[in-house]
Amino acid sequence: MPVSVLNAETPSAKQKTFIAAALAQTQDDITYNGAYFKISYPMGDIPQQYGVCTDVVIRAYRKIGVDLQELVHKDMRENFSLYPAKRNWGQTKTDTNIDHRRVPNLQTFFTRHGKKLPLTQVTIDYQPGDLVTWMLANKLPHIGVVTDRLSADGQRRLIVHNIGAGPQLEDVLFAYPITGHYRYALP
Repeated sequence: MPVSVLNAETPSAKQKTFIAAALAQTQDDITYNGAYFKISYPMGDIPQQYGVCTDVVIRAYRKIGVDLQELVHKDMRENFSLYPAKRNWGQTKTDTNIDHRRVPNLQTFFTRHGKKLPLTQVTIDYQPGDLVTWMLANKLPHIGVVTDRLSADGQRRLIVHNIGAGPQLEDVLFAYPITGHYRYALP
C-alpha cells in the first residue's frame, strides 16, 4: 500500500513562495525555445515569452531573491573542472549567458551547494520545493519543481516543468527515469 503524501512536512513560507512562483508560470504564454541568448549579468533573463525547463527553476528562484545565473557562474569560475561544461559542450571557460540554463550544470551546483537526495520511487521522499531531474529518451536532461499539489489519486506530488508546451503542472514525478533529486536551502 503506497504511503500517503499527506503525511509529508508542511512547506515553509519560503518554499510556499518558491512553489507559488513556479505555479504562476503555468499561467504565462511561454514558447519553448532553447536557443542561445545574450543576456545581462547578473539577474539576466531571456525574453519572457521564451523558456525551457531550467528557466522555470531560474525564474521561480528569482522571485525569492536567488539568482542562479550569478551563483552558478561564481561556482563554475572557481571550480570549472567540477562542472561538465568542457566534457559536454567543449567550453574552456564560463559563459554567463547559458551555464545556468543547462540541467547538468544545475545538477552539479545543487549537489555542491544543496542536498543531493536518494533516488527512490517513494512519493513521500519528494517534498514540496524539491527539484527533480530526469533523462528523456536516454539523451535529454530535464528538470522540474516538486509542488504541494497532489495527483488525482492523491498519491504523488505534481511537478511544474516545461517539456515543450510551456510551463505545465503535471503528474510526471515517476514518468521518466529520475537522474537527480535535490533540496536547495532557501535563504
